[in-house]
Amino acid sequence: MHDFKVTPKHDLSWFIKWTASIIILIGMLLTSASIEPYNMMFHLMGVVGWLCVGLLWHDRALIFINAVALFIFASGILRFYMVSI
Repeated sequence: MHDFKVTPKHDLSWFIKWTASIIILIGMLLTSASIEPYNMMFHLMGVVGWLCVGLLWHDRALIFINAVALFIFASGILRFYMVSI
């Protein structure tokens, strides 16, 4: 019999991952409506949540992709406000 790994349920990481996922979906909706920079702000909050989940789970792939996404969205937000000045 295989010992399948199941992600935790109803612990801190469970709540963070679902909240972050909903926030990312809101960011996608805002992107589809071309509502800047709020779309990037929601994406940033979502990837920070998933970065926390990656750290809680010690999952290097989640840490890597969300750390890079954090940099990308933070750079986009900064660029948005720098161009506006």
